[in-house]
Amino acid sequence: MVYRDLGNTGVRLSPLGFGMMRLPSDEKVVTKMVRDAIDAGVNYIDTAYPYLEGKSESLTGRVLSDGYRDKVYLATKCPVWLIEKPEDFDRILNEQLRKLKTEQIDCYLLHSLNKSNWEKVKKYGLIDKMKEARDAGKICYIGFSFHDTYDLFKEIVDAFDEWDFCQIQLNYLDTEHQAGIKGMKYAAEKGLGVIIMEPLRGGHLAKVPLNVKEAFGNGKSPVEWSLDFLWNMPEVSTVLSGMSTQEQVEQNVAYAERSAVGMFTEEDDKVIEKVQQEFKKFSTVACTGCSYCNICPKKIAIPQTFAAYNTAFLKNNYAQAKEQYTDWVPRFGALPSECIGCRKCEEICPQNIEISKLMKTVYAFFKRE
Repeated sequence: MVYRDLGNTGVRLSPLGFGMMRLPSDEKVVTKMVRDAIDAGVNYIDTAYPYLEGKSESLTGRVLSDGYRDKVYLATKCPVWLIEKPEDFDRILNEQLRKLKTEQIDCYLLHSLNKSNWEKVKKYGLIDKMKEARDAGKICYIGFSFHDTYDLFKEIVDAFDEWDFCQIQLNYLDTEHQAGIKGMKYAAEKGLGVIIMEPLRGGHLAKVPLNVKEAFGNGKSPVEWSLDFLWNMPEVSTVLSGMSTQEQVEQNVAYAERSAVGMFTEEDDKVIEKVQQEFKKFSTVACTGCSYCNICPKKIAIPQTFAAYNTAFLKNNYAQAKEQYTDWVPRFGALPSECIGCRKCEEICPQNIEISKLMKTVYAFFKRE
């Protein structure tokens, strides 16, 4: 496995990072998955305060016992939206250190920066709090994850000359979405490491429609194409994958071992262009299934609702989508007819989806005979 630079930090990361967000419920299975990945060379583990309904950090701490903590760079994030006073930063960080069973977090990020969260960062002096935590030895490298426009991304990068790295959403469909490739290159030029999240857009790019699969042709799987698209770029430090099965771990590790900067040929570029054009034919919701919207006061199963809606287009099968909407979605929560338009979900949605508006669209879509 060929390791990559994390910006100007001197740290070398595996091309594949393990995201502790979409995991099976059996802790023994999770422990084996993560440790097998580490034994195979993966050295970046990414978690966050809200992942797995607040249980991910404690789980990560247990999984990294027995000497595995010393084999990896551990990353977690400050939930900026929960900060109401400067002291909250210290309280939450100390809680995270306890959960993770560590004295120092290698890579600490201000989580999910958008316009409103960036205002909180400035209001409560959170960059200074990050520096204080670094100077106290509680964290090592300072970064941020991002979900908003390129202009805001550039503003944040330029606002602090001690950023070590950033984390952005990027895949072959989102090249101009949020920070995009333009933001990736800007950050790298500034010396920041670039961590990639949502390389499969919440699994959306793993199980692709038939016409997209045909556009890829024989040989590599859609997952391998998606990861290789990112590993081809010299600016990418590591690509996070929220692996949820042992098989996915083994496959992704194998893909990472074959990865290299500049691995794409002109023919490969043409394949990606063709796939992008095929995907444009579908009218889907760009939900990644992160489940941050689980704060819904009416307990609407928002990610599952969008998954059912997308099925109608991706599989060109309204009947299957309707069955999924009627039989599967209610197992997770209420249907969109319960939406009261409070927009609390929209305030935290990393994809900036107009959820309340789309709830009406989905309701009408499935209400028809």
